[in-house]
Amino acid sequence: MSDVPSVAAPPAKTGGNLPSGGGGGGFSVTEILGVLKRGDLGLAIAVMTILVVLILPMPSFLLDLFLAMSITLSVLILMTSLFIQTPLEFSSFPTVLLIATMLRLALNLASTRLILANGHEGPDAAGHVIEAFGSFVMGGNFVIGMIVFGILVIVNFVVITKGSGRIAEVAARFTLDAMPGKQMAIDADLSAGLIDESEARRRRTELEDESSFFGAMDGASKFVRGDAIAGLLITFINVIGGIVIGVVQNDLTFAEAGRSYTLLTVGDGLVSQIPALIVSTAAGLLVSKAGVKGAADKALVSQLSGYPKALGMSSGVMVIMSLLPGMPMIPFLALGGLAGWLATKGNNVQKRQEMEKVAAEVEAAQPAPVPEPPITDALKMDDLRIELGYALLPLINSESVTGDQLTEQIKALRRQLAFDLGVLMPPVRILDNVQLGANEYVIKVKEVEAGKGEIHANQFMVMDPQGKQVKLPGTHTTEPTFGLPATWVDPSLREDATLKGYTVVDPATVMSTHLTEILRANVSELLSYADVQKLLQELPEGQSKLVDDIVPGQITISGIQRVLQMLLAERVSVRDLSTILEGIAEAVGFTRNPQVITEHVRARLARQICSANQSPAGYLPLISLTPKWEQAFAEAIVGEGDDRHLAMAPSKLQEFVAQVREAFEKAAMVGEAPVLLTSAASRPFVRSIVERFRAHTTVMSQSEIHTRARLKTIGSV
Repeated sequence: MSDVPSVAAPPAKTGGNLPSGGGGGGFSVTEILGVLKRGDLGLAIAVMTILVVLILPMPSFLLDLFLAMSITLSVLILMTSLFIQTPLEFSSFPTVLLIATMLRLALNLASTRLILANGHEGPDAAGHVIEAFGSFVMGGNFVIGMIVFGILVIVNFVVITKGSGRIAEVAARFTLDAMPGKQMAIDADLSAGLIDESEARRRRTELEDESSFFGAMDGASKFVRGDAIAGLLITFINVIGGIVIGVVQNDLTFAEAGRSYTLLTVGDGLVSQIPALIVSTAAGLLVSKAGVKGAADKALVSQLSGYPKALGMSSGVMVIMSLLPGMPMIPFLALGGLAGWLATKGNNVQKRQEMEKVAAEVEAAQPAPVPEPPITDALKMDDLRIELGYALLPLINSESVTGDQLTEQIKALRRQLAFDLGVLMPPVRILDNVQLGANEYVIKVKEVEAGKGEIHANQFMVMDPQGKQVKLPGTHTTEPTFGLPATWVDPSLREDATLKGYTVVDPATVMSTHLTEILRANVSELLSYADVQKLLQELPEGQSKLVDDIVPGQITISGIQRVLQMLLAERVSVRDLSTILEGIAEAVGFTRNPQVITEHVRARLARQICSANQSPAGYLPLISLTPKWEQAFAEAIVGEGDDRHLAMAPSKLQEFVAQVREAFEKAAMVGEAPVLLTSAASRPFVRSIVERFRAHTTVMSQSEIHTRARLKTIGSV
């Protein structure tokens, strides 16, 4: 019911007529309006009214009202068909067409009753609408009316209805035949990721609606055809029946009966056929709109005016026809001038569009301006960078004839370092630098120069394994990594150098070797917070639980990063990350000092450290620190806890450095590369001194010696 409260009917007076059924009152106006607001009830009442009109007689004034409604409804259908963008926007057209056809047939039957019953009374016997059509259209001459009515029937039935029915039939057939292919196309687009699930569902629904619409239009076109046939038969019956009734029952002459009843019947036929013609035109517009998007006016104007040549030819034909004898000149000249003006305007529009298209193509063909990099790019740093002189650029090309190209060797280097040290080397950026010499290169770590050298792209470096000068013609130089004497020779001397026992190295290998040593020396600085986080995330599930237990409650990721950096600074591989984390988990129970934690972790890595420093013969060569120096270091360590530091006299330090150098030089003379063995308490401080003059020397504490390691003492300090 309506949301508006109903208004109670006033109390009935005594003796008044009360409706039966009790209750004391009828329906109020508000309640009736409330019922009509319901769309479903309104449509049901309208359909029931049409059916009632088919059965019960209708007064003439009410017939006039319904005839006006029929004409208005037909015009509304036509205008809607003109203005819609796609046929599916008027998908209810078959239902509307059925209701409009039923309304016209019901009004035809009601007007037939009035004509046959009251036709002898005069031209207003069936209402004023039919009288007006009969008088205005026919001019009082029923012969003219019959001819006009016949032409309307022919136009409606033979031309419009038949054509629109055929279009609807073909459209329905082709639409149904194309459904499987369109559905497969939708599924293919969905599988290829071109559309999502919601878009595919919308397209399927639209396809189903389209097939249902054209199928319904195929059947609805039969309503229009049947309506035209029914109108023709009803008109014929009305004329014959009216004449019979007028002559037999109402004592009219044959001429009077023919004039009166024919005038009313033809007027009634015109009133029915004009709305039918309008609705048929709407149906034809709707089914012929398939494949055309947009309102009919825009589609027709854009397509008809899109060919200025056709308008120009039409203008010429009309001008020629205006010059023919007997032809009215003014209409043809006016239309020819209008067509010519439209052709000129359309041609100008096309030229402008072509110029805009060419300009757009030219603009698209031009290289886009290089956008200025944002100022924040100046804050970005390259972790690793190699800058080359212009003569070394062939090293990064595949055409290099002296060995593998530099980029391939860097890839292999990254893989080898990941295996040896357990960390992934950051990408290397290779740039040319015109400020360098032609054969120079510079290796930078975090954009700070870490090493440089000079190589020749089309030559080979030759070195004597004994460290002597090479006796071959070429450019004498110093090997950039270890500072050994070397010579650059032509490729033709490569075999001679090999036969003499020299070491022959291509230029890309020289640079990659230099890069390797720089990376090993600076790998601790290159291990970032993000790298550590990634290493922890890639741990197996069992070890990741250990990380959850200690991070961040006992140690942060930054703390783990610091421990790993201290290990890498002494070239200890962190590939065994599980053991390192276990050692950290044990150490954080009694200390938070990264250096103390690192010493504890080194003890857990004893097997790995001993294996990395053992000689080819399988033993670990040692140079031990004598008790004298152990005592000296123990007395020089001052402070407590995290504040401990070494306070040894400079003269004492110089003496220690001299003795270490002497001991390791003696070991080198006998072909040994020993490690320096100290106590666990003094190892960090000894290492801080030794790394300043012998960075590659390994300093181990006694707790880092694995129980199964074979030891050989080379000397002592």
